[in-house]
Amino acid sequence: MLVAVLMLSQELFRKSYPSDVSDEEWAFVAPYLALVREDAPQREHELREVYNGLRYIVKCGCPWRYLPTNLPPWWVVYQQTMRWIKAGVFASMAHDLRLLLRQAQQRPHAEPTAAVLDSRTLQSTPESGARAGYDRYGPWDRFSSTSPGGHDGAKRRKGSKLHLAVDTLGHLLALHVTPADAGDREQVGHLCEQMQQATGDSVEVAFVDQGYTGASAADAAQAQGMRLEVVKLPAAKRGFVLLPRRWVVERSFAWATRFRRLTRDYERLASTVAGLHLVAFAILFVQRAVGLLIPSP
Repeated sequence: MLVAVLMLSQELFRKSYPSDVSDEEWAFVAPYLALVREDAPQREHELREVYNGLRYIVKCGCPWRYLPTNLPPWWVVYQQTMRWIKAGVFASMAHDLRLLLRQAQQRPHAEPTAAVLDSRTLQSTPESGARAGYDRYGPWDRFSSTSPGGHDGAKRRKGSKLHLAVDTLGHLLALHVTPADAGDREQVGHLCEQMQQATGDSVEVAFVDQGYTGASAADAAQAQGMRLEVVKLPAAKRGFVLLPRRWVVERSFAWATRFRRLTRDYERLASTVAGLHLVAFAILFVQRAVGLLIPSP
């Protein structure tokens, strides 16, 4: 009993971290996170502090067990995070924030009619498991034909591949995690289906790079009521070239790398990789919404 009181006092009177949620942001996210009543008997820690613990993990990238002791215990933060991810809390938050931000930026349509697709390979770690080329004893041989993990030949690395779809403002529409050896073309149908479910079949065109060329990708997109438009490199490319439309999704990947937990694949489950990316985008978008809608003093 005394230990519980001391832990609670540490949470209530601790010095804030830069990753902590602000009062304005908390006013928006609290209704999404409250899966049970505030006075529920099973709740022993402040919900806001549990959310602060999650933000600390994602932003700073430390292992769960390294969570500071003046935040709720790591197992409390971990278990509640898994409940939030399974309940689709952060996906709902990202969806509503996208609508809010599009309205604040005076876009003509509440839902987008165009999207941008791309993928990014996350370097594996021993925690990544068989999905990214590790068994319980260590890494598999990268050149072995029996390796169960994903090796991205183009990037020359083992890991997981994050497939991302955003609107033309960079707001999240859909994401999907696979082993790194999964081809981009094979994931088009899955991403397009997610996009149309999230937007109510409003997306008409998706801009992609040359890795999505071919009839199979075009047919998969067409089956979901949209067409693929390949943005090609100029014939006389010299140095870095900023491609129209394509740079938007690259910027979204750069936003995600601001969160150290997302710079590599540190998760055992692909669903956790996807869920923590949803957390990061929700954090970014609620900060942007507060900045746009609430004037600074």
